[in-house]
Amino acid sequence: MSKPRETLAREIQHLEDEVLILGTMVEDALLASIGVLKKRDMDGARSLIAKDIDINARRYAIEDRTLALIALQQPVAGDLRVLAAILEIVTELERIGDYAKGIAKISLLIGEQPLLKPLVDIPLMAEKALSMLRGALAAFIERDVETARAIPALDDEVDQLYNQVYRELITYILADPTCLEQANYLLWAAHNLERAADRVSNICERILFTVTGEFSEFDSEVSLRKFAPVL
Repeated sequence: MSKPRETLAREIQHLEDEVLILGTMVEDALLASIGVLKKRDMDGARSLIAKDIDINARRYAIEDRTLALIALQQPVAGDLRVLAAILEIVTELERIGDYAKGIAKISLLIGEQPLLKPLVDIPLMAEKALSMLRGALAAFIERDVETARAIPALDDEVDQLYNQVYRELITYILADPTCLEQANYLLWAAHNLERAADRVSNICERILFTVTGEFSEFDSEVSLRKFAPVL
């Protein structure tokens, strides 16, 4: 018969596996959203929007199992922090999935009309956000504090790209006011990617709390503001 501690450890391992599966689903959605935007793939955009329900369902299933484990096993200290982190991380992942769905909706709003210009900075923003997300999920599983501290530096790079997209789109609007609507849509797509990167930084903060028991917050220049430790 398994001891309670062994059962808890096994259940936590299962939940971490589920988080990785959810993370992969979100990565795929974010990558696909940029693909449909670049290719003007209306069917792909509709399919991506429909699949968001699967991301939501997995998030809530993980939450339910985590809350049940907390109630039944009454974990303390490090185990409780891990479970609290899982609840936070799946929420952040689901929101990133919403940003991917939002980009697919933007693609439908733009419709069949050609893009103002070939997309360069927006796909680069997505690439950096995805790199951050993959790194953060690996850092959570490995309890890698140093990687979790380093990842948010990429968020500043994403912010810089967003500002660049904004400035460029403004020049297009000034040159031709008729492109205002599409420029606005593209700016919203860039905004979704900027917010996705912010969500990954939140995941990194949660990793630090999981390992150290200390609440930390990354500011815009990737330094840490530290709060009182929590055991």
